[in-house]
Amino acid sequence: MRGAPARPRAAPAAEAGLTAMFDTDLELPAPADTEALGERLAAGLGAGDLVVLSGPLGAGKTVFVRGLARGLGVAGPVTSPTFVIAREHRPLPGGSGVALVHVDAYRLGIAGPDVAAELDDLDLDTDLDAAVVVVEWGEGVAERLSARHVLVRLARRPDDVRVASVHRVDGPG
Repeated sequence: MRGAPARPRAAPAAEAGLTAMFDTDLELPAPADTEALGERLAAGLGAGDLVVLSGPLGAGKTVFVRGLARGLGVAGPVTSPTFVIAREHRPLPGGSGVALVHVDAYRLGIAGPDVAAELDDLDLDTDLDAAVVVVEWGEGVAERLSARHVLVRLARRPDDVRVASVHRVDGPG
């Protein structure tokens, strides 16, 4: 949402289809539905976009990123970057031409209270110029990277159905 996109944005008809996912609760009965939501969102993303993911363990954050990665057409298996903090997935030939930087902020701040400083140390603001950056466990911290971002909150109901709410944030985080 900062910088010039490396690829064209979604066509107006596709953009209109994307708006149906914003500001409403979406039931995702199976993991494939969570992946499909990520893939649909990818159609409207480009270099400079930030996606902030929120939700408890098992809510489907990494599953969502798998679909986002498929939609962007990037290389490599998408797994949780909890222990490495961040992974970069390069575009595949024939993909969108935009890299995906997948960050897990869960372990940031464990050794101390300054999660924001640890996030700054990752230089993600530099990545935002050339990639889509997705931060799991990022709500309340990652918004500082870009005032304009997409916030995806995922929850898991007792019946194992996931519920997602997707919001565009176009002002101060």
